[in-house]
Amino acid sequence: MYAGNFRPAGMEIEGSKHEPPGAHLVPELIEEMCDYVNENWESSTPIHLGAYLMWRLNWIHPFADGNGRTSRILSYVVMSIRAQSLLPGTPTIPDQIVENRVPYFDALDAADEAWSHGQVNVSKMEALLAGMLARQLAGFYEFAGGKIDASEDS
Repeated sequence: MYAGNFRPAGMEIEGSKHEPPGAHLVPELIEEMCDYVNENWESSTPIHLGAYLMWRLNWIHPFADGNGRTSRILSYVVMSIRAQSLLPGTPTIPDQIVENRVPYFDALDAADEAWSHGQVNVSKMEALLAGMLARQLAGFYEFAGGKIDASEDS
């Protein structure tokens, strides 16, 4: 119906206490989100930029549908570009989030809480993405013939 266009009206997110900003604010908020990424491109890690984008796009909620999917793929693509590498391995970070959304929702809520106090703090999302990236890269390592000894983790 509105695919590829910003939502034309306000909306509620079922099951979330977050209330997205008014539709009239979406273009400016998207521009500010992009400015943050551009201004922090060199000084921030791929994981931080990915975590910020995943949270902020969900917070803005610019589309009538598909905000979660869009934020997950945008985050993943930006992480790959900033890391100057296609991130190998499976399951990918977006696939891991779909497998278990609870930690993802918790990380979004934590960032929302920080924002309600005037802070950008996506540390919980960064920790989540870092762990998921490790799992993804471990999948590539095992695919390539490496052996992960579970006893080394303790």
